[in-house]
Amino acid sequence: MLSRRALFGACACALAFAALDVLPAEAREMRGRLGHVFATNSPVDQASQEFARLIKERSNGEIDISVFPNSQLGGDETLGRELARGSLELAFLNPGSLTGLDPLLDIHYLPYIVDDFAEADKVFYNENGILQKTLRETLRKHRMEPLGFFELEFRSVTNSRRPVEKIADLQGLKLRVPGSAGIKGFFAAAGSQPITMPFPELFTALQQGTVDGQDNGPSITYNSRLFEAQKFMTTTNHVYAMGTIVAGDRFWSRLGDEQRAMIRDTAAEVSRKQIENNRALNKEFLARIAAGGVQVTELSPETLKEFAEFGRAQWDGLGKIYGEERVKLLRAEIADLD
Repeated sequence: MLSRRALFGACACALAFAALDVLPAEAREMRGRLGHVFATNSPVDQASQEFARLIKERSNGEIDISVFPNSQLGGDETLGRELARGSLELAFLNPGSLTGLDPLLDIHYLPYIVDDFAEADKVFYNENGILQKTLRETLRKHRMEPLGFFELEFRSVTNSRRPVEKIADLQGLKLRVPGSAGIKGFFAAAGSQPITMPFPELFTALQQGTVDGQDNGPSITYNSRLFEAQKFMTTTNHVYAMGTIVAGDRFWSRLGDEQRAMIRDTAAEVSRKQIENNRALNKEFLARIAAGGVQVTELSPETLKEFAEFGRAQWDGLGKIYGEERVKLLRAEIADLD
């Protein structure tokens, strides 16, 4: 039989836990993890660190987020699955690498949707456009809440066999690509051998010759040191890549309305700054890659037009993956750019 003191203690504990249950979400201190695959101190990592710092500051220390860069918590697909399970709170993701979860998550990887940053701003960062609408709906379907969109870059081609100066030069190259149907289809049509593998495995694959090359752009190629295992780089600009800041549903459901609004506003602010920073550094990253001994080829406008016409011709076979109506709506958005 419980003593009076023990009984009193048990009641006190029960009351304490009951009190915690009725505390508003804003009054609870929460700790969480944020993961991403990008190199430490890269533009994306800097943005993620700023995001975590601002959330802690603006929540008066109630939400404390620790950042794990450079694939410390796994590749994008692993991060996506952990977010969906509720075992990870936040991530800066490349949705184009989440096709194992859903093929719609790389609809923005159709080749040559846009030709420059001005067009990218109108199509990719349009909240009412088909790209963001599809990504938001699909992420939510997989228990991830999209908070904002940031820039990865225009993708390029690097390899260790030969310069790529025309489409025919892609023939026979073994290229690591993300699991995107659009990117794989583009390179397969050009005669390359597209090979998918998780990003954390890429550098070793380049060193060992498992693949000849890869298709990330200047920022990722430089900051992840991929250029150290390559001889040639061409700014093909075949895909404009966009990332997304996401929260897992389990974490998101624990937040109050004011906390959610603050986090959304912070994500939008950090994304805008990251885009500006990334673009300002684009030419610098190319120069550093060249200084590292890589032969960099920047295609002429005429040659880029040939690449773009070839790439857009591959869209016709992708409606069965992304939906004919979505592809039609995207074509209409692009037509409005002219």
